[in-house]
Amino acid sequence: MKYKLIQKANPLNRSLSEKFYAIPVNAGKFTLKDLSESIAARTSLSRGDIENVLTTLVETLPALLKLGLSIKLGNFGTLRLNLSSEGADTPEAFTVSHIKGVKVIFTPSSEMKVSLKNTSLEQA
Repeated sequence: MKYKLIQKANPLNRSLSEKFYAIPVNAGKFTLKDLSESIAARTSLSRGDIENVLTTLVETLPALLKLGLSIKLGNFGTLRLNLSSEGADTPEAFTVSHIKGVKVIFTPSSEMKVSLKNTSLEQA
């Protein structure tokens, strides 16, 4: 994996001098069609069959997440929703307007973490 360096201030203490930090180089986009073709080359299924399954998965996930379910995708990892909100002094004072956003959290499985741990890195 390639990375590049950017200079930025320490977000915890902006008065300190700026330092250089590594960020990944985006190597481009890999579309659903590309992914389907890659999987099809490794299986007896057609690209269309795989693309249909992946599209249905992507369309189904939001509804399951909105139900409050965590979705474990085998050795890939788990998806779940998280909320960001402002605090209230009492439970009675808390309203839905205190909730500022909903985001998807992905937690890689232990197998995925081990697989990614051995990533070779080089500066771009």
